[in-house]
Amino acid sequence: MSRFPGVDYYNTEELFSEEEIMVRDSVREFVTSEVLPIIEINYQKSAFPKDLIPKLAELGIFGMTLPEKYGCAEMNNMSYGLVMQELERGDSGVRSFASVQSALVMYPIYQFGSEKQKQKWLPKLASAEVIGCFGLTEPDFGSNPGGLVTKAEKVDGGYKLNGAKMWITNGSIADIAIVWAKLDNLIHGFIVEKEFDGFSSPEMKEKHSLKASITSELVLDDVFVPDENKLPNTSGLKSALMCLNQARFGIAWGVVGSMMECYNCALDYSKSRIQFNKPISSFQITQQKLVNMLNEITKAQLLNWRLAKLKDDNKLKYPQVSLAKRNNCEQSLIVAREAREILGANGILSEYPVMRHAANLESVKTYEGTHEMHTLILGEDITGMPAFE
Repeated sequence: MSRFPGVDYYNTEELFSEEEIMVRDSVREFVTSEVLPIIEINYQKSAFPKDLIPKLAELGIFGMTLPEKYGCAEMNNMSYGLVMQELERGDSGVRSFASVQSALVMYPIYQFGSEKQKQKWLPKLASAEVIGCFGLTEPDFGSNPGGLVTKAEKVDGGYKLNGAKMWITNGSIADIAIVWAKLDNLIHGFIVEKEFDGFSSPEMKEKHSLKASITSELVLDDVFVPDENKLPNTSGLKSALMCLNQARFGIAWGVVGSMMECYNCALDYSKSRIQFNKPISSFQITQQKLVNMLNEITKAQLLNWRLAKLKDDNKLKYPQVSLAKRNNCEQSLIVAREAREILGANGILSEYPVMRHAANLESVKTYEGTHEMHTLILGEDITGMPAFE
């Protein structure tokens, strides 16, 4: 495959350091050579490409913003964002795997775990010797995670956990799960190991979206979790939401990769598709679609750059992440649909990546906070008045 040219109408390349560009380009080349040749086959078979996991670990992607002493790359958030962008250019499922491992498993252990827990788990997660998942969402509680009913009961030497979690990325292949449960009516995090009696993670099948990603249910039936596996520094729902904010940052960056892939595909196609004796790229309506796509990609790139700069400068407010996640996910779907329109009937074929991205992005828009919930987060921030309890 030829080298991916990228999309950079506003010369954002000038905003990145040499190291950030090097990181991006290494992952860009990896996606081109390792992900794109196999991802459509995996998507059609509803199979996650597990062979990519050790290769991603070799690139240093997992937990890449965490300290080197835990086996991590200790890079900045700008680099992490660029990595998420490039992975999602390959497929949302590949980016989701890396995002969960990093933002929803390694981050809570680093942020809320004991030093012993960090030393035990983070190096193994960074090398992909251990795979993790994140259990917050429940069958009856998605946008209202505070209503979760999974319970933890203190017993001699540990805790008994009972409940169920739904829509869990990586669940069926995970060695550990970061499970959130109510203990004395306050939400705490626990490291649940797959070997624990009463714990199971059946895979959810027959999806129309994220087909190259593993989605599971977690079932906890009197699961005994030893004292040493409780995250000692969690403090209610806020701790779980801090993890989600890390993931939302990666999503805001990731979907730009899918937008760029769809745009480039549509642009190339429009130049070679002949109708009425000339390329369809010469038609006004086709040009309007391409300009709309480029416009939204450019806006999203500038949002992401500023978002990462704020995060690296420790000036980030969580509603700012909501704005980027909300905007970029919404526009990524529009870009994918306009690309499909330019490709016409060919747009639904697996020969092109557009329909796969469009289907995936329906899920990406919903998870880690729906469009509506991010609207209300922003609404409360700008008015000072919450519109939900």
